[in-house]
Amino acid sequence: MNQDLEVRQANALTNARYEYTETQANIFLVLLSKLRKDSPDDVYQISVTELERLTNKNLNYKQLRESTEGMMSRVHKIKTHHNGKEVLRQLVLFKRIDYILGTGTIELEFNEYATPYLFDLKDNFTSFQVQAALSLPSKHAKRIYQICSQWKDKGQTKKVSILELKTTLCLVDDKGNEEYTIFAMFRKKVLDVAVKQVNERTDLRIGYQVEKVGRAFQNIVFTVQSQIPATTVAFDLVPDAAPALTVSHQVENAGRLLAQLGIITPDLVTQILGSPAHVAACNKFAHDIKTGKVKAKSSLSGLLLTVLGFKKPANGPLFDANSIK
Repeated sequence: MNQDLEVRQANALTNARYEYTETQANIFLVLLSKLRKDSPDDVYQISVTELERLTNKNLNYKQLRESTEGMMSRVHKIKTHHNGKEVLRQLVLFKRIDYILGTGTIELEFNEYATPYLFDLKDNFTSFQVQAALSLPSKHAKRIYQICSQWKDKGQTKKVSILELKTTLCLVDDKGNEEYTIFAMFRKKVLDVAVKQVNERTDLRIGYQVEKVGRAFQNIVFTVQSQIPATTVAFDLVPDAAPALTVSHQVENAGRLLAQLGIITPDLVTQILGSPAHVAACNKFAHDIKTGKVKAKSSLSGLLLTVLGFKKPANGPLFDANSIK
C-alpha cells in the first residue's frame, strides 16, 4: 500500500551534532519508519533490496555493511539536562547491529539510553515525512529539512549563528576548524543546494535570511512554509502504522490546493475532501502542476473542477490533450 508516513524524533536528536553519509541517513530514516510504538526493546531488520526500493538507488551488500559499521561508531552529541545540570551527552544509538551473512539483511537493537529520544514522544518532538527526507540526495539537505520541520508551525526557525549551524552539520571539527570558511562557498555548496532540494521534493518551502555583524555574515534564520509536495515517493506502511495519519495528511494537502486555487465554497470543499477519490485526484493535480504536466489555457481552478467532474468543458478542452496521463 503506497502511503505517506510521518515519523517523530525528539527535538534534541533533530538538533544533535552528528554526521551520516547519505546511505547511513537513509538507513536511519527507514528504521524510523519501522519503529513500533512503546516497543523500544524490539529487534528491527532492514535489507538491501528494501532500501533500494524505497530510495530508488542501487546498493550492494558491502555498502550496507560498511555503512552500518560506521553507524555503530557514530556519536550523537546532544545538549540536555541530567540531575539538574546542563550536559553534552555523547550518545551511541545502537546496542548492536548484526549483518546476516548471505542475506543482505541487518538486524538492529537500540541502546537503552537512545530510546527516550525515539519512543513514546508526547512533546518537544519533530515530525516529518520520511519519504520526503529519503528523496533528498544531499546529506545536508536531509538535516536541514528535519531542522526546518521542527519549526513548520512557527513560520521560521530560531536565529542561530552560522557557526552553530555548521557545527550541527559537522562542518566544524572538535578543534574548531571549519569547512567552507568563505560564506559564499557555504551558501553555494550547502545552503542553496538544500533549499532547492527541499523546495522541489518535500512538503516544505524554505528560504533563509542571513545577518551581518560588522562586515561578516554572522547569523541565519530559515523561513518555513508548508506546501503540497511536488513528488510522492511510494512508501509501504509497516503493519501497525496508523492509516488515519496518512489520510489526514492527504486531505490537508488537498484542502491547501483548493484554497490556493480559490475554491472555497463550503459545500463544494466538503464534498471534495469527503471523497478519497477526489482527494487523491487533488494530490495528483498538485503534482502535475509542479512538474509541468498540467498547462491550463484557462484557470487552474476550472481545470481542477473539470477533472473532478464538477464542471463540463466549455468550447473545447481547458487543458493540453496530453497534459494529464
